[in-house]
Amino acid sequence: MEYLVLKWLHILSSTVLFGTGIGSAFYLLVASLSRNVAFVAAITRWVVRADWLFTGTTAILQPVTGLWMVHMAGIPLRTHWVMWSLALYVLAIACWLPVVWLQMRLRDISARAAQAGQPLPRAYWVCFGWWVGLGFAALATFLAIFWLMVAKPS
Repeated sequence: MEYLVLKWLHILSSTVLFGTGIGSAFYLLVASLSRNVAFVAAITRWVVRADWLFTGTTAILQPVTGLWMVHMAGIPLRTHWVMWSLALYVLAIACWLPVVWLQMRLRDISARAAQAGQPLPRAYWVCFGWWVGLGFAALATFLAIFWLMVAKPS
């Protein structure tokens, strides 16, 4: 029973982690491309909050539940799919940490532009470009992790 609860928590937290990431990316992308500065300022504020609340907590829960299940199942950490999953997870988090910082910069830059009644400055678009690039890298790593979790290749 304990293993099933862990598995449920692991799947639920991966769903929240991935869903929040995709949802946040969609809303921030749509808002930014609209070039409506007030809209961008509002959306970036909520994206930062959602990332800390949902992504941050599930990013911690994922390795805890995953490693606990591996231990309970007696699967060695040196198993290839486990090692690759862990390595890709570290890479995904390495992408996510600067993304969070970039989102806070996007929030602050857009808020200042909205207050001043100005368009989004070049600094916003530079940060946005990095945000998009790191977001695609994180997406690719999470898709690979999902594949490894399902296929468990030897």
